[in-house]
Amino acid sequence: MNKALQYPFSAPPGPGSVTTIQPGVLWVRMTLPMKLDHINLYLLEDDAGWWIVDTGLRGEETRANWERVFAGHLGGKPVIGMFCTHCHPDHIGQAGWLSERWKAPLWMTHGEYYVGRVFSQTGAEGPFWEGMDFYRRAGAAPEFLENIRLRMSGFSGMVEPLPRSFHRVRGGDGFVIGGSRWEAVVGHGHSPEHLCLLNRERRLLISGDQVIPLITSNVSVMAIEPEGDPLADWLESHRRFLELPDDVLVLPAHNTPFYGLHARLRYLIAHHEDHLAALEEACVTPSTVRELLPVIFRRTLDAEQTTLALGECIAHMNFLLRAGRVRSEPDAGGVHRYTAPDPAVAARARTATHQRDDDPVMV
Repeated sequence: MNKALQYPFSAPPGPGSVTTIQPGVLWVRMTLPMKLDHINLYLLEDDAGWWIVDTGLRGEETRANWERVFAGHLGGKPVIGMFCTHCHPDHIGQAGWLSERWKAPLWMTHGEYYVGRVFSQTGAEGPFWEGMDFYRRAGAAPEFLENIRLRMSGFSGMVEPLPRSFHRVRGGDGFVIGGSRWEAVVGHGHSPEHLCLLNRERRLLISGDQVIPLITSNVSVMAIEPEGDPLADWLESHRRFLELPDDVLVLPAHNTPFYGLHARLRYLIAHHEDHLAALEEACVTPSTVRELLPVIFRRTLDAEQTTLALGECIAHMNFLLRAGRVRSEPDAGGVHRYTAPDPAVAARARTATHQRDDDPVMV
């Protein structure tokens, strides 16, 4: 599925070391304590110092690796600013520490900063009936609901307190760094207002989690907005990103840098459209979200993966509901079952070749 992609780097840098993408553009990799075991971060050199793009998770290991990078690869220059692409913990986890360490300001989109502030300061306190009800409606088993309750502590353990101020980035904003212009390109769906950085002169796109070569970013509905439609935002973003130059080297937050932006975008669009068709076909038989998971995820899911998979499946069902392609009715216990209103949909949907994810990941 990735034959159209090309990977110019044979191996990633080790933790605490760097790979030079171009003069003044460095690739850093940090470890993550999960199945997706790494994140790619980037450094951009300016006359006065360096800009960091994304920060890694909170923790002593990440800090130690950053200190090795600072000591060995900045040429005596300071860090003068940070961009965080979006609000997930592996991207903002060390932003507070780095800002304090270097007295360096944080640049983010409005939506990502404030969602990050909310989630990083939310613990297990307060009523949680909404969250339990969200997963109950999806058909989750009682033991799963108890596991969710015990794990609900927000991002606080993975994120240093964020800086109390930030500089707002809007789509189309430009930043001259190292003598060339980086343009803010904003996507949606994986997170509220995801920042990517495009350099047309250098033919580089720092894509964060918006475009990744080997895995599909999680597109989930969460309990905080149960009727959200992030998949519509995701598909719109990818179609709009097809207007970007195709000859850029894409610098993603996971896997390795690659060429083939348009091919990857078209694959991701087709991937989700195929999932929609498969789910619509399956709903010829009334089904809960939990019962629909095997339609798009074929491997056995652990508790963390099941949470992500439920959120992604709900995102697809909300899209289908808004399009009138399925309808939803609660049963006596409040569990929602989805039905395709047109029985002929099965014959149409079966013409698709359904592509099922092996590994739902929150990236």
